[in-house]
Amino acid sequence: MFHSIDVKKLLLSMTMMAFGLSISRGTSVAAFSLAAFSRAPSATARREFSTFGYRRTGALQSTMEAVTDLTKSMGVEHPAYEIITNDMVEEYGAATTLYRHKKSGAELLSVSTDDDNKVFGITFRTPPEDSTGVPHILEHSVLCGSRKYKTKDPFVQLLQGSLQTFLNAFTYPDRTCYVVASQNEKDFYNLINVYADAVFHPRAINDPNVHAQEGWHLELENKEDPLIYKGVVYNEMKGVYSSSDSRLSRASQRSIFPDTTYGVDSGGDPKVIPELSFEQFADFHAKYYHPTNSRIYFSGDDDVYARLEIMDEYLKDFDVSPESKPGSVIDWQSKVFNEPQRIVEPYPIGEDQPETNMVNINWLVNEEPFTPLEEMAIGILDHLLMGTTSAILRKTLTESGLGESITGGGLSDELLQATFSVGLKGVKEEDVSKVEELILSTLEKVAEEGFEAEAIASSMNTIEFQMREFNTGSFPKGLSFMLGAMSKWLYDQSPTEALKFEEPLAELKSRIESSGSEVFQELIKKYLVSNTHRTTVEMKPSKSLETEELEEEKSRLSAIKENLSDEDLEEIIQKTQVLKELQATEDPPEARATIPALELGDLKRETTEYPIAVTENENDSGVTVIRHELGSTSGIAYVKFGIDLSGLDVEDITLLPLFSRVMMETGAGELDQVELSRKIGTHTGGISVSVLTTAVHPDGADESDIMDGNYLQTKLLMSGKSTSDKTTELFDLMKMILTDARLDSQSRVIEMLKESKSRRESAIIGGGHSAANTRMKARYRVGGYVDEMMGGISQLETLRELLKQAEEDWPSLLARLERIRNTILDQETCRSGMFFDITGDTAVQSKIKDSVHKFLDELPGDADGKKVQNFYKEQHPWVEPVKKLMAELAPIEDEGFVVPTQVSYVGKAGLAYEEGEQASGSAQVVARFLRTGYLWDRVRVMGGAYGGFCTFSPYSGFFSYLSYRDPNLSKTLDVYDEAAEAVIAAAEQLENDPDALSQAIIGTIGDMDGAMSPDQKGNTQLTRWLVNESAEYRQKFRDQILDTKPEHFREFGERLKNLKQTSVAVVSSKAAFDEAKEDGKVMNMKNIV
Repeated sequence: MFHSIDVKKLLLSMTMMAFGLSISRGTSVAAFSLAAFSRAPSATARREFSTFGYRRTGALQSTMEAVTDLTKSMGVEHPAYEIITNDMVEEYGAATTLYRHKKSGAELLSVSTDDDNKVFGITFRTPPEDSTGVPHILEHSVLCGSRKYKTKDPFVQLLQGSLQTFLNAFTYPDRTCYVVASQNEKDFYNLINVYADAVFHPRAINDPNVHAQEGWHLELENKEDPLIYKGVVYNEMKGVYSSSDSRLSRASQRSIFPDTTYGVDSGGDPKVIPELSFEQFADFHAKYYHPTNSRIYFSGDDDVYARLEIMDEYLKDFDVSPESKPGSVIDWQSKVFNEPQRIVEPYPIGEDQPETNMVNINWLVNEEPFTPLEEMAIGILDHLLMGTTSAILRKTLTESGLGESITGGGLSDELLQATFSVGLKGVKEEDVSKVEELILSTLEKVAEEGFEAEAIASSMNTIEFQMREFNTGSFPKGLSFMLGAMSKWLYDQSPTEALKFEEPLAELKSRIESSGSEVFQELIKKYLVSNTHRTTVEMKPSKSLETEELEEEKSRLSAIKENLSDEDLEEIIQKTQVLKELQATEDPPEARATIPALELGDLKRETTEYPIAVTENENDSGVTVIRHELGSTSGIAYVKFGIDLSGLDVEDITLLPLFSRVMMETGAGELDQVELSRKIGTHTGGISVSVLTTAVHPDGADESDIMDGNYLQTKLLMSGKSTSDKTTELFDLMKMILTDARLDSQSRVIEMLKESKSRRESAIIGGGHSAANTRMKARYRVGGYVDEMMGGISQLETLRELLKQAEEDWPSLLARLERIRNTILDQETCRSGMFFDITGDTAVQSKIKDSVHKFLDELPGDADGKKVQNFYKEQHPWVEPVKKLMAELAPIEDEGFVVPTQVSYVGKAGLAYEEGEQASGSAQVVARFLRTGYLWDRVRVMGGAYGGFCTFSPYSGFFSYLSYRDPNLSKTLDVYDEAAEAVIAAAEQLENDPDALSQAIIGTIGDMDGAMSPDQKGNTQLTRWLVNESAEYRQKFRDQILDTKPEHFREFGERLKNLKQTSVAVVSSKAAFDEAKEDGKVMNMKNIV
């Protein structure tokens, strides 16, 4: 999987798994910055925070005792290893020992914590010399069978039947990481065995078919056909290079690293990938995948000796390789530019897209290691410059009117050397130089004048809160620890020193106390203002580039074919046939039997429930309060405040995303935008505003019945968190934002709309599968159409219309925003439609009770006013008007959405169950089996797409097929049409293979039982309460999953065969739609970008 992500987007990227992308093995990471997490402590450290410091609590005392116990795990001896060092990382509550394997030279970091979400990772330093994508292709390929595990794709078998909480791999510009995680110890060691054998003894280095499938190959079925390129990574990277943002970030990195490995694309350039031979591919593995060049990592609560023992089984086959580590050393890029450089490149745009430029200014920040103080300070500096919408550099650029949205994102520090990039997209050609001048002049001004004390306090508290809370959600904490350690360990420095932040944080506070902003001004001057190793990358729009690149590829392939003899063509045809036959052949039972697996008896039968206590009309406030009292939340209160939206006119639904942003980003009460942002940063862990819409079970209905979607809860949701001694400030800010947000900032609203439009365009081009799925859902249920209005393809046109209204008729738009606020805060009814949800431990709940009651008392509205309607008894007022819009604007039809891209995102959907029917939990097992089996094989392995998957809702009956970065369109729709028969055929196979059925069940349970942070547990139980779902139903549903039989596959297959009201939504290029039309796949086409 290829992402260009940093720490600000890390957790967001994990949501992609909801679309099955977790099974699209492999992440080629262009910018995976973990600065904030790399210095953050484990939640087990149990600290309660205050601004610029923390104080010990009773919870901390008990944890310190636990830490004392953990120290016993340091220094465990094993005859195959020598101990390099022991270290207690107190910030994490982690006891660590760094070992060296005597025979192979491999280094192993053992981290002991009380976290049951155990993590294993093995990382190789893999610097590429060119842009053939060899490390990326190899990362995909090593998991396609190995010495011990004989199936074609053990990775998929693990996905099908594991309780894994993380299973993936990453390709960085200079390293390749393989990571697994599980809360089940047996499962965890099964995963380790498969991954360890895969990296050291892969089938791929002896079987050219793996390189052909995962990397690239020439495909030809008949002599008269044109040659084509096929390969998973090849098509993945064509999708990446279809994104203008990706092109800009890659050009920026190349520009500032002219002499080192960072100047090539480790993910692979589609134009260069076909230059990679199988011999080069195998040689790369031999050179870099040696234990001496590896860094092996364990964390969690499992036994240290067992860790050492299992790895010795693999490492003892190797002797030390003297040339392995020196041969992979990453060279430093010297600052060789005496004056800034300029690069101009084209990027593709659609026919109807405005011809605007993109521009990034990029710096190579350092050419020698940072001191710990510098590293801490430059992270805070990045937040001061770019971290919030009110940060000085980001705000100046946004308000300049010179472009539509920010590019670059600021500091990236995940590699040997840090870089800083910032710019704008949507820039008129004549304004490009103005953008450059504005960036440079802003930095010069800050370097001279410094930052205000309030800004520094806000950024310091924000980053410190994040480090101490260390809330990674469902993303394993141990993996964040590993990636943080790797930021130094990979470059032969201490893996644990990188994770300690107390000393540099204290030193930075001392510097700020004595000299204020000076430390940051010095950094700006040294690393940015006076730094001539700087480049400006300008991307110019081209409406012909997409066609030119496609024609160039066709010409190249045509030239290759013309130079081939008949014998050569026959050989390609033969290889194509052999590969297809291999891909279509099922693994024999004896091969599948080599994959270690859990048994049904290893599963927990009971559904996990989390605490919930509901008090209606708490303290005579008229507001419902929900509490989740958990074991420990480290002194933090997590709150969600819901305000009913049902009184709004349907025409104002499309304004809710904008209204939510305006509430947070224009100031409130006496505070302007900057002052509000600083208050939030100084006193809280963050506040956000979003919109929640969900269908609910009507009172008295059978919860197993498919819902008609006419009963809904619609809420404006304000979320916040703070330490328990700061909740008064948190609640005051939330109330001010709700009642007194400054809605009348025309210039700021215009900026928001430009930025939102730009982001939506990028999201559709880069994530067309998501856009297609949202569009298809809009055709069947009211809630789906509401989601489309606020965040789908149709929202793009809405944003364009709102932007025009904001520029030409601001009073009308302002009146609509004010009407929304007045309606949701109606004096008579608003309190009746509110809820206040609190997640916290016993001490937190007790400590904040008075501030909660004060908050409730001061809310607008009458405590004993009118009641809003009962949404569990009456149809939501939006239903009828929305259904009229659906009939007009989202009919059941096949639609094609044209964007500039070289790949397709193909969706097909319908209703597997209709209103009143019942969907069993077994349907989840079948849908997952289809996703990880047939669709994986046919869409990804054989079709060459980066991802193929399906979604199913047991609540609405909605079922959809989706593909991601797909070289096919028409053929993929054919694959979908054949899926039902494949499921029916699987039923018979499972009758004779009970182990395969067990694995399907286990994998489904694994999806349900992932690790959760405290706030996620509270939110899960809140959602259950909102949708009116009982614990009895959840247990029944789980039982149905566990009791799935082969006949359930047959039943679901018949439903897929007779899918009701089917329709298609595809995001692709005009050329792809024209080809599909020739195959009889005719769609209502719309140019959207």
